[in-house]
Amino acid sequence: MMVAVRLPTVLRPFADGAERVEIEAGGEPTVASVFAALEAQHPALRRRLTDEQGAIRRHVNVYLGNDNIRDLDGLDTKLPDEAELLILPSVAGG
Repeated sequence: MMVAVRLPTVLRPFADGAERVEIEAGGEPTVASVFAALEAQHPALRRRLTDEQGAIRRHVNVYLGNDNIRDLDGLDTKLPDEAELLILPSVAGG
C-alpha cells in the first residue's frame, strides 16, 4: 500500500526538494511505520520530525485528512488505503 507524505517548503531541502514523497507501507501501516520508512529514505528529516526517543517533535503537526494525529492515536494511528499525511511545522512569530 502506498502512503503519500506532503512536506512543507521548509522541509523539502531535506527530502531532495520533494513536495510529496510516496512511501510503500506493508502490513497494517501506521504513522510510525511510514515515518520510519520516510526517515530511512531521507535521513536528514529524522531530527526535524522526531526526537531522540522517536516521538514527534512538539512543533511538528501531522494531519491525516482534517485530523491532527495527536487527536487520534498519535504515531500508532492506523492508515487507510491511499492515505495522505500532511506535515506542518508550527509557526511562531509576533
